[in-house]
Amino acid sequence: MLYRTIDPDSLPELLCKMPKAELHMHIEGSLEPELMFALAERNGVAMKYPSVEALRSAYEFDNLQSFLDIYHEGTLVLKTEQDFYDMTCAYLARAQADNVLHTEIFFDTQTHTGHGLSAQTVVDGLYRACQDAPEKYGITASLVLCFLRHLSEEEAFACLEEVLPFREKIVGIGLASSEVGHPPEKFARVFARARELGFRLVAHAGEEAGPDYIYSALDILKVERIDHGVQAMRDPELIKRLAHERIPLTVCPLSNLKLKVFSDLQQHCLKDLLDAGVVATVNSDDPAYFGGYINTNFTQTFAALGMNATHAYQLARNSFDASFIDVSQKRRYIEKLDAVFESFYRP
Repeated sequence: MLYRTIDPDSLPELLCKMPKAELHMHIEGSLEPELMFALAERNGVAMKYPSVEALRSAYEFDNLQSFLDIYHEGTLVLKTEQDFYDMTCAYLARAQADNVLHTEIFFDTQTHTGHGLSAQTVVDGLYRACQDAPEKYGITASLVLCFLRHLSEEEAFACLEEVLPFREKIVGIGLASSEVGHPPEKFARVFARARELGFRLVAHAGEEAGPDYIYSALDILKVERIDHGVQAMRDPELIKRLAHERIPLTVCPLSNLKLKVFSDLQQHCLKDLLDAGVVATVNSDDPAYFGGYINTNFTQTFAALGMNATHAYQLARNSFDASFIDVSQKRRYIEKLDAVFESFYRP
C-alpha cells in the first residue's frame, strides 16, 4: 500500500497511533531512575548517585562501553522475582501507551547470577509479567535470552544449561554487550547448540563493528535477525543480500545517536535501508538511558530524515513480519495496522 496521500501534518500522530511490534529492547535498559531508586530502597541497596536527577544527568556516553558501565551499576538494585516483574510491567505500560501490540524482550541472566541471584528468579519474574501482559496491557510478550559477549563461550554454555529447566518460557537466544573485539564466531558452538534445542536465533552485529560481524552472525551463528546492523550500509553487496533474503534489522536510532554511532540523527541510515528494500524495524534498545521509547524513536527519526507515511507503514509492517509470533497472530495485528492507516487516509 502507498500512503503518500496522508496529510504530512498528521504524520506524527499517525506514528504514535499505528500498531507496532518492538523487537529490540533490553528490559534492564527500561529501568527508569525513579523505579531504580524505589527498588534500591525496597532492597536496602546503596545508590552511587545521591538523587534521581544526579543519576539521569550521568547519562552522557562516549561509546557503547561507557553506557554499559553505568547500565550494569543499575542492575544491582534487582534482587527478587517481584523486582523483575515490576520492572517488566513498567515497560509494558509504556509500550501500551505507544501502541505496541507485541514485544520480544531481551534479557540476560549472567549479569544477575554474577550478583548472586538464580537464573530462575530472573526468568520467573520476567515471564510472569509476559503472561499477564495480554490481560493487563493488551500486549503479547515473549523473552529472548542474550549471552554477554564480553564473557567466554564456556560461560554462555553454562548460562544456557541453567535456563533449560524452564526452556518453554524463552522463545529465542541472542548475543549482546560489548561488540568490538568479540566477534560472533566466538559463540559458534553455543549457538549451534541453541539451534539444536529449537530456539529462535538473533544477534547484535554491525552496531559499532563493521559488516564482517554481520556476515559472521548470518553465516556462522545462522541467526534469523540482526540486531542493529546499521554498518551494513558500508557494504553494498551485504545490503543486496539482506534485502534479497529478507533478513530483518532491528534498528535503534536514538541509541545510535546517544552512543555516537551517528553524530547527528540526520545522518542516520534508516531511510536508506528501507529504500534499498531491507526489512528494517524501529526499536528503543535501552529507552531509560537513550532518551525515548519507541514512539519517540519514530517521531524524532522521521522528522530528522524527512520520511513519509509509506515509510511508516513499511516499518510497522516489517515489525510484525519480523516477529516470532505465529502467522495468524501476525495477520490479526497487520489488519489492525491497516485499519489505522485507512482512518488517516484522505482522498
